[in-house]
Amino acid sequence: MLNRDILISESIESEFLRFKDNYPHKNRKVLLAGGGGYIGLCIANALAEAEIDVLILDNFIYDHAKSIYSSLLNKKIIFINHDLRNDLPKTFIDENNVTDVVILAGLVGDPITKKYPNLSSEINNLAIQSFLKQLNGNNLNKVIFVSTCSNYGLIKDGEKADENFSLNPLSLYAEDKVHNEKFIISNSDNFDFSATILRFATAFGAAPRMRFDLTVNEFIYDAYTKKRLEVYDADTWRPYCHVRDFARLIHRVLVMDIKKTNYQIFNAGGDANNLTKRNIVEIIKKYIPDLNVEYVDGGNDPRNYIVDFTKVREELYFEPLWTVDNGIEELIGFLNNNLYSDVESDRNFYGNYNILNGS
Repeated sequence: MLNRDILISESIESEFLRFKDNYPHKNRKVLLAGGGGYIGLCIANALAEAEIDVLILDNFIYDHAKSIYSSLLNKKIIFINHDLRNDLPKTFIDENNVTDVVILAGLVGDPITKKYPNLSSEINNLAIQSFLKQLNGNNLNKVIFVSTCSNYGLIKDGEKADENFSLNPLSLYAEDKVHNEKFIISNSDNFDFSATILRFATAFGAAPRMRFDLTVNEFIYDAYTKKRLEVYDADTWRPYCHVRDFARLIHRVLVMDIKKTNYQIFNAGGDANNLTKRNIVEIIKKYIPDLNVEYVDGGNDPRNYIVDFTKVREELYFEPLWTVDNGIEELIGFLNNNLYSDVESDRNFYGNYNILNGS
């Protein structure tokens, strides 16, 4: 049985609950662009549980369509196959009764964007900005753009990056996120919807479309399967956040008074989950003591950043429910029950490694 520590304080949660019941859930439909992926399906399921209708747009670029099957049994969730590089029909938003939009779509992560740079620019830059323009003029309520804490890149030891900290993107993935953030903010007087930008920490935890190419999940899988765990630049810092906490935050932004979220940027995560890679290894050792681990200096990913989550805590009353320790215990429990026995035979389903048919 998972013994999960609750990070969130009762006072913060009670502040949120003051707003929750004021949000008109009925007759609302949230479009999740890229909603069939690792984080997207967790959001879809959470919104459906909150009695919010969900429309998922996805084209399963990683050939991971089977991840959505169980979610489609929920009458609150519907799916349309759509490539964001193609324009939506002009009447699409109105005919589907869409009231809010969450933009998760794109090639996610530094490795996949580096592997497919032209496709990345097509989708993560041009298609996203075109999509934002198409959303304008449809009387939408809120549009949430999911960005990344990778935008901070490399900061000095002892510093913490709040939302006003200078951005230093070190990858094509982060560069496009920064471009899109600037595009959204610069159009605040032109768009007729209320936009919010969330800079996500690095995700971890179990999900319908599981990924084992993300730091925490990858370390757990390699440790559990007795592989040698190669840890590059072990003392570099990153923030982490459980996928189901991201889902809670998306719901929270939708629920909040629009004055709190209108054209605001929030770091998405919690201070307690700012960790080094060495910290993560030490937590895993609590559950798998006989690790075969090698620490290696001089990796090709120089990112190092500690992130300040004060704003999301104080303005949106959000703190994570899950620690990295909790997520590690959860995944090890699933592995003990043989839930991921096909990882080696179906690698691409479990990570953003290759694009379907070159797309």
